Amino acid sequence: MRLQGKTALVTGASGGIGRGIIERLASEGADIVVAVHTSDNEAQEAGEAVRARGRRAWVVAGDLSSAAQAAGVVNQAVAAAGPLHIVVNNAGIEVRAPFWDTTETDYDRVLDTNLKGPFFLTQAFVRHLRAEGRGGKVINISSVHEDLPFPHFTSYCVSRVVCAC
Repeated sequence: MRLQGKTALVTGASGGIGRGIIERLASEGADIVVAVHTSDNEAQEAGEAVRARGRRAWVVAGDLSSAAQAAGVVNQAVAAAGPLHIVVNNAGIEVRAPFWDTTETDYDRVLDTNLKGPFFLTQAFVRHLRAEGRGGKVINISSVHEDLPFPHFTSYCVSRVVCAC
């Protein structure tokens, strides 16, 4: 149990890769803050999956495309769980559209969620760590699609290139 006594906040944690991440971190002994866009049944089930592994879990919600809400996710997490040790920036969205039909609104929504969200969430996490006078870990999840673009998801591929840096 390498992560015993640690608390991890994981964005996009209720399904897919995020769900796998929280289950693995919990199996390594971490307590988990399940960070989602909207607290729904899937988010609650993710929390239960963590608890089934004998770890504590909390669900917090916020729209990561907003800098204020991204920081608010960290604040909610600290209020619920106490000190955070790990942040996993996993959340990401895609909008399917041919390159020539992608709208500015869709482009902004993807980049705000996939780039602005992790930036400002991490900034709030670092402020939390500085206030406590200690370090922590930040893990940014990328995608194979920065190297292997796929049709009709140009803005997503662009956002994951920058995230991988």
